[in-house]
Amino acid sequence: MTVTAEQFTEMSSKLQQVREEVGRFIVGQDEAVEFSIYSILSDGHTLLEGLPGVGKTMLIRSLAEVLDLSFSRIQFTPDLMPSDITGTSLIERDHAGRQQFTFREGPIFSQMVLADEINRVTPKTQSALLEAMGEKTVTVLGNTKEMARPFFVLATQNPIEMEGTYPLPEAQMDRFLCKIKLPSPSRDELAKIVRRTTGIEEIRLEKIMNAEQLIAAQQLAKEVLIADDILMVAVDIIQHTDPARSDIEDVKRFVQYGSGPRGLQSLIRTAKARALSEGRYHVSIGDLKYVARPVLRHRLLLNYEGEAEGADIDALIGQVLDVSGRGSAR
Repeated sequence: MTVTAEQFTEMSSKLQQVREEVGRFIVGQDEAVEFSIYSILSDGHTLLEGLPGVGKTMLIRSLAEVLDLSFSRIQFTPDLMPSDITGTSLIERDHAGRQQFTFREGPIFSQMVLADEINRVTPKTQSALLEAMGEKTVTVLGNTKEMARPFFVLATQNPIEMEGTYPLPEAQMDRFLCKIKLPSPSRDELAKIVRRTTGIEEIRLEKIMNAEQLIAAQQLAKEVLIADDILMVAVDIIQHTDPARSDIEDVKRFVQYGSGPRGLQSLIRTAKARALSEGRYHVSIGDLKYVARPVLRHRLLLNYEGEAEGADIDALIGQVLDVSGRGSAR
């Protein structure tokens, strides 16, 4: 595929319009909007962590509307079964009276899926969703069904009310491209939210892109260049999260497991998405460091001492970024 600087500029302008249009309705939460778009461009998925009522559902609804994509919401509860997500095959009679299996698609067969409170469902049902996320297919009774394109899952979990929840295992958390923390709204943001949601004015969002354009944007993001020396900085970042390889004392002291190859892939893909959004056709060190915390914060597992001391993973990543690029981790 031959691409030009004009294509990057035009796509950057389109993506900026998407952010601005979503921002007409979503108050604050700039990081969530930004990294959700990066995840879509990277053909990945996002995990959102925030208190109830901070706009998680409206965020993905607004993105689906602006991008003209089909949307479904799955409320995860302990009694939810895998077939409630993927769908099931039913025996039905055709016009000739013959019985045959007919597949009824579940809510996972949308282009944008909100998996609300994913940590409230059993591991068996979690696995059904995560398989669809990773393989982009669903298999029911031996029949494999392709997912919609593009396919994006935004899963949420509540940092409070942990009783009766089933936290995602680390290996499954690693399948999310990034993890975004949604802060509570500020005083001014609370006032804006109330004005937008309790008045008579109804905000209608315009459709800025469609599925075909979004798939083209995903392909364009893959074309973003990364120089060898920038790639090695990314490798440094990943290796410095590993207590066996890092020179950082706090990482050695508090981290049990660092990030791995999938973390490196996610870091590069997200950095490319940011470069494209900024209208550039090459990745910079600034791109890597800008996206590092959301990409890596769910990939670092603290040890017992780290948990007991209340070590801040974002702060540890900050230390990693400070030393990365100065030399190779051992």
